[in-house]
Amino acid sequence: MRALIRVFFFLLLFVAVAMGGIYYWGKTQFEAAGPAAADGAAETIVMVDRGMGVSSIGARLEGLGLIDNARFFSIGVRLAGEQNNLKAGEYAIPSGASMQDIMAVMRDGQSLKHWITIPEGLANIQIAEIIAANEILEGEMPELPGEGEILPETYDFLRGTTRTELVARMQEAMTETLEELWLERAEDTPLTSPYEALILASIVQKETGLTEEIPLVAGVFINRLNIGYRLQSDPTIIYGLTQGVPLGRPIRQSELDRVTGYNTYHIDRLTPTPIAAPGRAAIAAVLNPPDTDYLYFVADGTGGHAFARNVEEHNRNVAAYRRFQRENGLR
Repeated sequence: MRALIRVFFFLLLFVAVAMGGIYYWGKTQFEAAGPAAADGAAETIVMVDRGMGVSSIGARLEGLGLIDNARFFSIGVRLAGEQNNLKAGEYAIPSGASMQDIMAVMRDGQSLKHWITIPEGLANIQIAEIIAANEILEGEMPELPGEGEILPETYDFLRGTTRTELVARMQEAMTETLEELWLERAEDTPLTSPYEALILASIVQKETGLTEEIPLVAGVFINRLNIGYRLQSDPTIIYGLTQGVPLGRPIRQSELDRVTGYNTYHIDRLTPTPIAAPGRAAIAAVLNPPDTDYLYFVADGTGGHAFARNVEEHNRNVAAYRRFQRENGLR
């Protein structure tokens, strides 16, 4: 009987040692560096679809050459208790990543981010073209919100994001920005609502491409509104003609003379809607413009503008710009 007990004891000890050895070997394999990418790439993109189980994920990883054994991966994930925690997504797996590293990336949902940039000063028709042309976004192109109601910005998104979802984010970003800046507005602003601020900011945005000039242009228009001057902004005329499509040529005199709701040479107010999507800086500038006496500005030929306090100064600036055009063969 004692002999049987000793045999049984040694048998249990052998099994325990063997199992421990197998576990240690398997753990070592799970934590060891994986195979290098066959094509020498620094990383490999892996798609984990919704509903994929750990075995299917392992098979995909093995098929891509990221691991040597799908079964080891599956067993290792299960032993770690993470089999239900691997998230769907698009992952950039570094060459030579261990099975443990891959598990951690998928457990933490470190999905690959994509980016889309909406430049400041674009109209809806141009913004729609950018969103529609993006090959990562999914779904049909939705109808955009009102003109100017999308915040120009660089947005990150994950594969699987729909165009409708992204547009909603862009609109929400503008709403939040406008609400935040409206609360910080100057007490004496002539603007009566956040929407009026959005309209004027869009005009400012179209008037200058120089960040440092945005406050000065905003100040000119605020000064004009305060004393009842018309804005006399060429970009508003163009929007009235094309609804945001670039005109591609100088404005004709007949178009300057044409009375439309967007011709600020004729109307005594803001345009009925924004004419483009203004950035945060333009909105902030119209709500808190600098204290200046400027009432006019004209291009100076160098990409910027010359500002004036009265008609006499302005006429001199206009003459200087026309002289610059003649001297450089621009007229």
